[in-house]
This record gives sequence, C-alpha cells and structure tokens, in this order.
Amino acid sequence: MKAMRRFHIGLAALTVSALLGAAVQAAEVPTPVDLSRLSLDQALTLGDARNRDIQKAKEFYNEVEGRYLQERAAALPQLSLVGQATASGDESQRVYGRGFPTDQRLLSSQVQLSQTLFTWGKVGAAIRAAAKARLTADEQLRIARQDTRRDVTVAFYDVVLAREQQGFALQNREQKRRHQDEAERKYAAGVATDYDLLAAKVSVENANPEVIRSANTLKTAKDRLRYILALEAAVDVTGSLEPPVYAVPAFADAMKTALERRPELRELRHRKEIAEELIKVAKADDKPRVDFNGAYGYRRLDTGASDGEGQAWSAGVSLTFPFFDGMRTRGKVAQAVSQRSSLEIDEAKLADAIALEVREAINQVEEAREIMNSLTGTVTQAERLLAMAEKGYELGVKIRLEVEDAELNLLQARNNLARAKRDFLVAKTQMERVEGILGE
Repeated sequence: MKAMRRFHIGLAALTVSALLGAAVQAAEVPTPVDLSRLSLDQALTLGDARNRDIQKAKEFYNEVEGRYLQERAAALPQLSLVGQATASGDESQRVYGRGFPTDQRLLSSQVQLSQTLFTWGKVGAAIRAAAKARLTADEQLRIARQDTRRDVTVAFYDVVLAREQQGFALQNREQKRRHQDEAERKYAAGVATDYDLLAAKVSVENANPEVIRSANTLKTAKDRLRYILALEAAVDVTGSLEPPVYAVPAFADAMKTALERRPELRELRHRKEIAEELIKVAKADDKPRVDFNGAYGYRRLDTGASDGEGQAWSAGVSLTFPFFDGMRTRGKVAQAVSQRSSLEIDEAKLADAIALEVREAINQVEEAREIMNSLTGTVTQAERLLAMAEKGYELGVKIRLEVEDAELNLLQARNNLARAKRDFLVAKTQMERVEGILGE
C-alpha cells in the first residue's frame, strides 16, 4: 500500500510539474514588438525569452529534472512483463530409463515485481540530493537571467549613448557649415579674406571623421544588442539617458542583501546540502538492505510424453549485507566529506569576493553620480560661451580660433555628460546585479 501511495503521489507531482511548466512556457512567449523602436522593458523581455545563455540554463534544469525522476524511481515499484518460449533436448537423460522424456518445450509469460523495502536510508538520501539539485538548477537560471538583464541594459544604453554622440557630431558639423556660409557671405561682401573662407571649409571637412566614427559606433552598438537578444533582424531602440532618482545603499545593507539573494551563493549552499546527502549515500553502501521480489503468470510445459499448464507465481524477501567490501565504502565516504569541505571553502571565498564587488559597485555609482552632477552645468555654460563667441565673431570682436575653441568645448561637454549619465545607469544596474536583486 505504501508503494502504491508513493506511486500515485509521484504521478500527481509529474502532472502538476507538467502543467506548471506549460504555464511558464506560455508566459515566456513575448508579444510581437517593433524591433525598430525597442524600449528597455521590451528589450529585457526579449532577452529573457531568446538569450542563448538563458535557454541553456533552462535545458540544464530539464536535465536535472530528469536526474530527479531517475533517482526517485529507486523508491517506486519496478514492474516488467517477461515472456519465454524454449525448446530443449538431451539424449543423455535416457540413462534414467527408455521412457524418460528427452525433449522439452516451455511457454511462459509473467509479470515481475520488485520493490526496495529498506536500504539504510540510501534511497531516501539519493532522492533528497536529486531534489536539491533542482534548486541548484533554479539558481543557475537566476544567474543567467540576471546576467542577461545586465548585458541587455548595458547594450541598450550604449545604443542610446551612441545615438546622442552621433547627434552631437552632426550638430557640430552643421554648426561649422553655418560658419562656412557666414564666411562666404562676408567674403562676397568684401569683409572676409580668402584665409577666412578656406579656414571655414577645412573646419567643416575636419568634422566629417567624427560623424563617420559616431555612425559606425552606433551600428556596432546595435549589432551587439541584436547579438545578446539572439535576433536575426536589425534592431533599434527608443529611450533617453536621463537617470532616475536612486539612493545608493550602505555597505552593510548591500552586503546583507547580497549574502541572502546572490544566486551564486544560494547555489553553493544547495550544493553543500547535496554533499551532505551524498555522504549518507556513501555510508549506506556497506549496510544491510532488504528487497521484495515477486512474479505472477502462466506456464506450459510439454515433455512429449506428458504436458501441463497453469498459473505460476513466486514471492520472496531478500537480505543483502556486504559487511566487508575491502574498505571501498570508507574511501567513498572520505571523498564525499572532502567534497563538502571544498564547497564550504568555495562559499567563504565567494563571500569575500562579493564583499569586494559590493564595495567596488558602491564606489562606481558614487563616482558616476559625482561626475554627472559636476558636468550638468558645464553644458549650459559651454552653450552660452559658444553663443557669445559667435556673436562676437559676427561683430568683429572675436576671432575664428575663439569660436572653434567654444565649439570644441561644447562638443566635449555634451559627450562627457552623455557618457556620465550612461555610466551612472550602468553602475546602478551593476549595483543591483551585485546585490542579486536585478529584475526581482
């Protein structure tokens, strides 16, 4: 009865698991989106559904699920159908008498049943270890998803930054073209020299390489995002680099969160629990075990002179006690204990590495915020300086070199501010990844 109860429970668990798996798979199918205007949320959704690393982590989960089913089978009844048809002859049996049958024909079919009754906890420990392995697969999937969200976010903001930098380069070239037009107008009016006209033309041509480089940078950034999203078609994004309000956590709070939520640490802890169960499995190898075996079916025996047929059955309980195995079990236990100790060392080492990552992430966020705040007013000042230089050049109180310096300062200020905003957004994303809460 207990065996049948375990069988029904296992069947129900499989059914629920299949239904939940189908529901999750249906929920992960992304709705159609315009790839030419991806928002950050849409890019993250596509990454979760299509990224190769996430797909590989899901397959690892399926593999571990199969291992769990394999280990759990040891606790369930094993049924098999066996059929047999044999014919034999032995003339030497005539020694028993001339009428003794020397030919036999046997037909049989039966259902065989075997059930483990007692294994000193080995089967139960193996099942628990396999169940905990599923938890490690969950954490592997969390690692893949958080890494993908970080990579998608960084690639997304790289595209936005590249587009803004391309816009700055185009504005700079357009501004220099206006100066060229102004120089041509003054030259036609006789108030500018050939030098002024040539200098304006060279300035426009010198702005072209930056436009070309910025266009190629934008193309490369889009290709990288497309690669992370595992898409064949070209992609583009819509969004800005305006940073949200974000309070940087204190080191103690961030470290506490990381120790609780980092999937790498949680995976190691599950692996330690598996190691504990494997020690129990190894210790049970030289302990007694009890198994039940039974069979029921039909047999027909024909010996030529006579024949018979009818039901056939057998049942029995067997005890196996390998009380000495040459210390093989002791060796397995030593290996299992050593593996558990190695995992404890790995956990401590990873905790130290996470502490360093938390400090670096906090420093990066603070650094990016300070740079961004310091540059916010610089762009406004550079725009005002350029306007004053252009007006002074029109009035003849400023020379072209001062205008070009003002243009260069404005271009650098805009690029620096845009990169500072991107760096802050990336640092914020990395901070959440270090804490283990990215996307959760």
